[in-house]
Parts: sequence; C-alpha cells; structure tokens
Amino acid sequence: MDLVFRDAEVVDGGGGDSYRADVAVEGGRIVSIVKEAAAAGCQRPTARRVLDAEGLVLAPGFIDMHAHSDLALLRDPDHSAKAAQGVTLEVLGQDGLSYAPVDDRTLAEVRRTIAGWNGGAPGDTTVDFDWRTVGEYLDRLDRGIAVNAAYLVPQGTVRMHAMGWENRPATAAELDRMRRLVAEGLEQGAVGLSSGLTYTPGMYAPDSELTELCRVVAEYGGYYCPHHRSYGAGALRAYEEMVALTREAGCALHLAHATMNFGVNEGRAPELLALLDAALDAGADLSLDTYPYTPGSTTLLALLPSWASEGGPEAALARLRDGATAERIRHHLEELGSDGCHGVPVDWATIEVSGVTDPALTGLVGRRLDGWASARRLLVEDRLGTTILQHVGHEENVRTIMRHRVHTGGSDGILQGLKPHPRAYGTFPEYLGRYVRELGVLSLEECVAHLTSRPAARLRLPDRGLVREGYVADLVLFDPATVASGATYENPRALPVGIPHVLVDGRFVIEDGRRTDVLAGRSVRRTPAR
Repeated sequence: MDLVFRDAEVVDGGGGDSYRADVAVEGGRIVSIVKEAAAAGCQRPTARRVLDAEGLVLAPGFIDMHAHSDLALLRDPDHSAKAAQGVTLEVLGQDGLSYAPVDDRTLAEVRRTIAGWNGGAPGDTTVDFDWRTVGEYLDRLDRGIAVNAAYLVPQGTVRMHAMGWENRPATAAELDRMRRLVAEGLEQGAVGLSSGLTYTPGMYAPDSELTELCRVVAEYGGYYCPHHRSYGAGALRAYEEMVALTREAGCALHLAHATMNFGVNEGRAPELLALLDAALDAGADLSLDTYPYTPGSTTLLALLPSWASEGGPEAALARLRDGATAERIRHHLEELGSDGCHGVPVDWATIEVSGVTDPALTGLVGRRLDGWASARRLLVEDRLGTTILQHVGHEENVRTIMRHRVHTGGSDGILQGLKPHPRAYGTFPEYLGRYVRELGVLSLEECVAHLTSRPAARLRLPDRGLVREGYVADLVLFDPATVASGATYENPRALPVGIPHVLVDGRFVIEDGRRTDVLAGRSVRRTPAR
C-alpha cells in the first residue's frame, strides 16, 4: 500500500470514543483500519511508507463551511492559511456575492464590490478571470488547488446579473431569469444557494423572491445558506424569517456564522437555540456554523444603509461625495441604525481598519475610526475597498452556540488586508486548543464531529467526513496536547502549531509541519437529481 499510519489515536468524526489503530491509505482512499493492532498481535498492514503516529490524533480533514477563498485558491497555490489548519475542503460562494455566474458587466461590479474580501479589484491582474459560468469556475479550480472546494450559487450576484442594482421587486421575467441562473449553477455542480441579506444588491430581494429561488434549490437537493437580515437589532426575527422561508420552500437551511452580536443580544444565545430546537423538532432540515471569536469582519461599505448603494459602486461613491447625501447617510448610521449595520447605531470605537486596497492608506490599518468624517473620507479615498474588524460579539454567546447539536465550524476567513481577522488562519486549531483542551467546552470527539462529519452530511458527501474504509483520504494528524492557533489580532497570519501532517486525496499537503508543493485539491461537485 502507499502509506500506513501506525498506532494513531483515531478520532473518526462520528462522535464516538477514540481508538488506537493502524490506518492504511492507497490510491487516495482509506483501505484498511486495524484497531489495537499492536495489542492484538495480529499481522499489521505494511506499505511503501510507514509513519509512526504514536501520540497523534488521526481525524478526517476539517471542512470549512464558510470560506472566502474564492480567489485566494487561484492566486496563492500555497494557501497555508487553510491547509496548515487541517482544512481539506472549503465552501465558497458565500454571503450572496462571488464571481459566477456573471457576464462582463456583472463581473466588473462584483470585483469592485468585494475587493475588500478577496482582492481582485478591476485592474488587479493576479487572477485571470477566464470563466463566466459556475461550471467554468469549478473547471478552473480543477486545474489544481491546495485544498478541495465546493461552491454555493451567490444570490446577490444572480440578482445583479438579472436586474442590476435596483431596489425593487423583480419582474416576472427577471425572476424567471434568476431561477434559470440558479438551476444552471446547481446542474453544473454547486451545492446550494447563498445570500447576503445585509449586502447590496442581494438584500433588496423580498422574501417572496428568495422563496422562489429556494424552491429551485430544493428541487436539486441543495441547501440555502443565508447571511440573514440582522445579527443585531431584530436578530431573532431575522432567524425566524429564514426558518419560515425555507419551510415554505421545502428547502434545507444552513445558517451562516450564526451569532448574536451587539449589546442588544448579550446573553441571548439560549433564545436563538430554543427557536432552532423548535424548528428541528418540527422537522426542519437545519444546521449552522460559527467561528470561535467575538469580533466580526466585513467591508466598511457594508455598514451603510442599503439605499446608499443602489445603482452600484459608482453610484455609492457619488452619494458619499455629495455633502447633503453624506449627512443623510451619517444620520442613518449614527442615529437610526442602518440596515447595513444590523439596525444598531454604529459605535465607531468598535470599528478597526483591517485592510485597504490603496497602498497609500496603509498607515490607517490597525486604527479605530473616530467618527463619520474619517469613515467617509476613507471610503472615498479607498474606493470602497476598506476591510474592517467590528468588535461587537459576546464570549458567552459564542460558547453556548458552539455546543448545539447541529453546529459546524466555519472560519468566515477574509484573507485580504494587512491585518485580517485571525479567524482566517486560526479557526480550527482555536477550537481544538482553546475550546477543547483549555476550556473543556466540547470534548475532543464532539469537536471533531462538528468539524468533519456534520458538515459532510450537510453537503451530502457520501465518502468524506469520517475515518472509514473506502472513504477519501482527506486526513489530518495533530497533537492534542499542543495544537493551538498561532494567529492573534496583533499577528493574524501566524500559522498554527501541533498539526504536523495534512493529506488531501491521500497526498501530503502539509508534511512535518511544512507546506509541500502538492496541489491535490479539486472542486467537489454534487450530481443533483431533480
């Protein structure tokens, strides 16, 4: 055989007790598991390479249910940000905004809109945007990437493609066009549909429109993954809205970064979980993901009221330059609570600049904004490309939600900017080191299940997410006594410790703690049955 891990402590992803075993890999698959081989005195599997895994946990590779590596996987073949964490599969196309399906106009507008998330602004030549459809984008990933990737059809991009940036209900013809775009994406291999309902133009869609698109997703056996309309004021209503909408459409629901943020929600996680438990008990097909940190991260543009971005990026810049309109924006932000800021009046002291697209503005990275005047100036000078950290979360809520029976892990990792959120480089070892070993919030077996088999079940992948004979050999080996996130707010790109080996499709992408040159990742497509 190709490889044997000898005397590994197997945490197989199913949530049951760990066990000691020899695990053999051949042709990218797990072909043999011999439990307690040394103690049993039985014949042990042999291979061209035998790796002594004494003292190491062998687990399925981690699945990042909420990733923003849509361009990073193409731009940076190394991609140690995720590979070094033990991530072997990322779900892209999040928050309703990504790069397929598009036409030339839509692609230019998307590139401008989410440059703060991914780079790739117009004029950036580090990625060749040689695709337009979902299938073509997945084909591009199939040329070879660091880790595997699945894709969600982004509803905001679909709306932009069908009807531009207009804040109104879709016509019958426009809705038919959106349905076709979603169906085509699912037929080409996407696993579901995402929305960003505090991001324009996706947030302009009424529930009736979203329900119709979710009906299409349900026909293909996919799931709906919304960044819903509020994580602040009215957060529980926003969660209820998504549960009701998907129930009406008969569609599976996965709640993105399911947090309860801002002062209005401190200590209210049990109310959210009660709402979700009631839906589950009534038969809902529902799951969620979170990251183990309290701050959020997004673009500075995203905080503005939705009307300020109607018409697209250039229209938003024109409004910011106009004194009277800028004052109206300030009034919504600071006094009323804009829909972009989750209905909560912005507290500028919580807003930290994490990245800029204009190198001349680099000196502002790491600083807190001191008011609307500085925020407005930065938006204009950086042409809407500024990324921020928003320090508005609550540790008690984070711990409570991660214990839930349908919880999975998602980094929401934005890799762009000089000072990104450490979740991009640290989410999975942070779960294992801090919340398992140090705090005991989860047992090791529970936590691994949250990060492996549960997301694989949501993605309906029949041969991933468990250490089982016949399964794909996407595997991670880590030291449970030392695994930890190296990333901090001061040094957010530091790599984790205690994860010596990571395999994608049976090939080492991390070996002895170092990134190899292997590009074993490919698109993970579902073959839908209507």
